[in-house]
Amino acid sequence: MESVKLKLARFGRKTIRLAELEDLMKQQFHTYEDFANSVLQMEDEGILDMVKSKGRTSRVPALAFQYRINKNYLAKDHHKQLQQYRMQLHPLINIDYFYNQDPAVWEKDLGYILKLDDYLKSADLPIEPVPAPEQSFELVGDEKWITEKGGKELLERVGLWERLNIIPVSEPLMFAINVNRVKDSNQYHLIVENKTTYQGLLPALSETVFATLIYGAGKAVIKSMEQFPLQYPVESNHHFYYFGDLDKDGISIWYSLYNKQPIRLALPFYRASLEKESAMGKEYQRVNQEAKETFLSFFNAEEQQQIHALLENGYYHPQETLKTRELQRVWRESNWTS
Repeated sequence: MESVKLKLARFGRKTIRLAELEDLMKQQFHTYEDFANSVLQMEDEGILDMVKSKGRTSRVPALAFQYRINKNYLAKDHHKQLQQYRMQLHPLINIDYFYNQDPAVWEKDLGYILKLDDYLKSADLPIEPVPAPEQSFELVGDEKWITEKGGKELLERVGLWERLNIIPVSEPLMFAINVNRVKDSNQYHLIVENKTTYQGLLPALSETVFATLIYGAGKAVIKSMEQFPLQYPVESNHHFYYFGDLDKDGISIWYSLYNKQPIRLALPFYRASLEKESAMGKEYQRVNQEAKETFLSFFNAEEQQQIHALLENGYYHPQETLKTRELQRVWRESNWTS
């Protein structure tokens, strides 16, 4: 019955037809009588309410042709289960996230949560950093769970990612250092999407307020930025800027980074690009509306209209639209610290 309740809780509508209910429960019950008695029990418990206008069948026992699912009742049942597990699980496992989620999310994660519970009750938290595949295998017996199968996200949901001292597995971050700035209390770091732009800016690095110039290598930077604290263990207030192609992919890359940590748009570069002639050819790219709106919010109204029209009509500005000399001039002369 417990799995039936979970199926009802995640059913896409608040009402369910009898035929849909039979299909939902067919693996649990092999006779009509057993099925009907189970449905009538859920009626008595208030889980299912008959839709009176649809009537009942003529079979014995008779069932309604359509039921209204009491989602609030099922949520209480789900919360009661979570409370029971909260008392049993290791205190470091925080399951608050699941109270506002579909019970199916809890059902999907529960097996892994129980493995995490076993680990915490039998071992101490690691003192030294541990590579993700090694820790993944020790936690759940699958070296790819953390990096490829949603393990990192689950560990973050239950508050264990930081505590387990895991070294993320990703390509090393590629960057150049301005030795004149490594002792600054506020340090600035510029991420550029393409290799050509990186090479063009590199000679001017020492003439800027920036401590590093980071080569993003397209989408690779989304994961590689996790390595920054390990590769650049310098105590400072770090401020990150991003400059990519002014197209939908470039916006998506920045937005993925922005959702992980505050990364500003390197607006002087984008504004200089908008003064150039745009190129055609990125109609196939996709970007979600939230990413696009967030990106546009950093520009003034006129610039927003210009960028919106650019993207809608399949045009874009590659980073290469700015030549080396202009890239360096914009980087040196713009105010980055205010």
